[in-house]
Amino acid sequence: MRFLKQFVPVVLIAFIGGQGVGAVSGNPMLTLIVGLVAAALAVLVYHWSVRWAEKRRPEEIALRSAPGGLVLGVLIGLLWFGSVIFNIAELGGYRVDGPGSLAGPIGLAGFMAAACVTEELMFRGVLLRVLQDRFGTWIALLVTSALFGCWHLLNPDATVWGAAAIAIEAGGALGAAYIATRKLWVPIGLHFGWNFAESAIFGTEVSGNGANSGLLHGVMSGPDILTGGHFGPEASPYTIVFGLIIAVVFLLIARRKGRLVPLRRTGGATATATLSA
Repeated sequence: MRFLKQFVPVVLIAFIGGQGVGAVSGNPMLTLIVGLVAAALAVLVYHWSVRWAEKRRPEEIALRSAPGGLVLGVLIGLLWFGSVIFNIAELGGYRVDGPGSLAGPIGLAGFMAAACVTEELMFRGVLLRVLQDRFGTWIALLVTSALFGCWHLLNPDATVWGAAAIAIEAGGALGAAYIATRKLWVPIGLHFGWNFAESAIFGTEVSGNGANSGLLHGVMSGPDILTGGHFGPEASPYTIVFGLIIAVVFLLIARRKGRLVPLRRTGGATATATLSA
């Protein structure tokens, strides 16, 4: 019941926010505003649902840690995608055919804000946190990564390989970021930084959702095994490699800080108290 009381409200607000952003997608400024409002509402709903289900203050979304966590996460996401696209371009898989759109990135910022916040609240805020409490870190990370990959099979140009790559690289890196920091702001920022760079800056496909009008008119070419094909650079081996590096770094930090939770080491109640500390 604790899980359902948190997961269902967040999924509902994610659906409503997605519908709202989709309804105004033709207007970049409205998309930005609606996306930011949807993201803020999702955080409020998450806060309320945790207070309702667990009778505690959700420190994982404490506003005092938001600025530093978001900035760090966005920087990591930008550097991650920049490293990936640089390596793909070096092998001839990406080129820039002049400037792109100035309006496109505005709307994409709103769309990505809503999507990244709601997905992180669902997969890391509720699923990973609750599963880690009950089953320990490794099972929670494995299960949520797999589910996160499957979630992307719903996209128009989804592929099994693309979903598997998402599970390994993004599920691992984003989950490890939460485990290491015990806050949702770093994974939210990381998720946004990656998606914004991918779509709004370099103009490539995002998780099988088609190409985007970014600041640069980017063109992908060459074998799908290098570029990720229609699914986008998330399905490139470079993304997996760099994503695993990020995940390992965060997990080492989590280990040093004693934040890896073994399976049923001290029981659910003690584990919950530890995770909320």
